[in-house]
Amino acid sequence: MNKTIQLGELSIRVTKKDIKHVHLSVHPPDGRVTLVAPKATRLEVARAYAISKLGWIRSQQEKLIRQARESPRQFVERESHYLWGRRHLMTIKYRNAKPSVSLDHKRVTLTVRPGSDATKRAEVMHAWHKSLLHEVVPALIKKWEPKLKVKVTGYFLQRMKTKWGGCNYREGHIRLNTELVKKPKDLLEYVIVHEMAHLLEPTHSDRFVSLLNEHYRSWRETRAELNELPLAAEAWRS
Repeated sequence: MNKTIQLGELSIRVTKKDIKHVHLSVHPPDGRVTLVAPKATRLEVARAYAISKLGWIRSQQEKLIRQARESPRQFVERESHYLWGRRHLMTIKYRNAKPSVSLDHKRVTLTVRPGSDATKRAEVMHAWHKSLLHEVVPALIKKWEPKLKVKVTGYFLQRMKTKWGGCNYREGHIRLNTELVKKPKDLLEYVIVHEMAHLLEPTHSDRFVSLLNEHYRSWRETRAELNELPLAAEAWRS
């Protein structure tokens, strides 16, 4: 059962699991704090640990506040859009046909029907983003299945408010945030490896860290790079 520690205005959700060490996390985009502790940990012990880490918690939250955030996309002429970590300018074309998107060098061309609004354009772009991910994700999964000795039974692409990925280790499924199409491909690969490792170890335990250390030695640097890149313009809520 989850408990909550209240330290002034700071709320920390405490979860007890079958692990050896305490894991304290500050989550983007809003600085939500969670603490995962061994099952036998008393709540007052968890509170004392959180108090000892208050300085670190505040510094992480301040870092998230300072982190760049994309301005809302309007899907208009010469607007900047990012694909695989590179900036592209948008061109809008109008045609009485099925909407489409194409990429040519540094330009993204969005073809829509006359009178289309920003909501419709966003839907078209999101569908295109998913198609780009579908082109690369299966090969990355196939690459890592023999290395991790795990089988992914399926993957899903979706907008996710607070996470880059997720997994259902019982079903063998992984989920990926469609925002990853905007990041460099090596960051997408890291998220895939991270979620596939969770199929072997569901929690962020010592065993999970060992798996990443063994198979993806630069995971800490890659994770830091991913979390320092601009957040989406959406006002996320936990």
